[in-house]
Amino acid sequence: MGEFAGYDMPIFYRGIIEEHLAVRNSAGMFDAGHMGIIEVGGEEALNFLQTVTTNDSSLLKNMESQYSLICNESGGVIDDVLVYKIDDYFFVVSNASNKEKVFAHFKKISDNNMKVSLKFREDLFILAAQGPKAIEHFQGFEGKKGSMSLFKGTLTSRTGYTGEDGVELFISKELGINLWRQLLNSGVVPCGLGARDTLRLEAGLPLYGHEYNEETTPIEVGYRWAVKFTHDFIGRKALEEKLMPTKKIVGLKFNSKVIPRQGNKIFFNNNEVGVVTSGTFSPSLKMPIALGFVKSDFAKIDLVVKVEIRNSLVEAVVVQKKMI
Repeated sequence: MGEFAGYDMPIFYRGIIEEHLAVRNSAGMFDAGHMGIIEVGGEEALNFLQTVTTNDSSLLKNMESQYSLICNESGGVIDDVLVYKIDDYFFVVSNASNKEKVFAHFKKISDNNMKVSLKFREDLFILAAQGPKAIEHFQGFEGKKGSMSLFKGTLTSRTGYTGEDGVELFISKELGINLWRQLLNSGVVPCGLGARDTLRLEAGLPLYGHEYNEETTPIEVGYRWAVKFTHDFIGRKALEEKLMPTKKIVGLKFNSKVIPRQGNKIFFNNNEVGVVTSGTFSPSLKMPIALGFVKSDFAKIDLVVKVEIRNSLVEAVVVQKKMI
């Protein structure tokens, strides 16, 4: 167990590698009760989301979701979120470490004479089941990827943060405990934060505080597709001026056994060209991997660079963010 965003969270149950491989090969489950679930309602709910998020929420049909960013005026990322449309209201799911900040930001904007209601859905938490065989444990669920539906009376979304297929259920704590036990008894492997991190890193998925922060734009992280300039959102003007970023996020693969970590410097021909944002040992690839920012001229696939780890320069190859 360990502290994370004010919660006591499982780092692992049986072991990070075993849990990771269960998700890649079969099915694993995560207690995501620490995530922030903000309900956005009222007659101006859509206009509000168009103001505070970069993606175009007007494109959402009922029971659909989309990935989006909340930016500040300079185009830096306050948080990356999932937005779900449910009948006449929306859910915005934020990172645990940012949920109070996001809610305060929303409240500040909504107080500007907008007819919108905001509330944390503390009666719900998220239980995620992920992996190529995860759907088999939810017979009758027909949701397409990225969409939601009612599965046995529970809001269920075919989304996740592992690079695998699966579902995320918005469920009451009482029912969630029962479902957890049922899935455990049916062979679904419980997974902790350790496996969550190795899985998302292999899949090239960003984590706030590593790839994202309030000085980094979604363009730099490679999420230009989640920024729609069809509406006037906070940070739009700044992002329009930063469409040609000076740095880009890349994947890195290592042949050595040394594990890269956030903050390790990246060099090319003895010149510092970037920094590692996340690093780990990949259970799937059986090698150390990392994500990192490099100057745009060095974001070239197959470029060999060196990373300073424990006062030594270790060779790495630049690859696509998604490494599996």
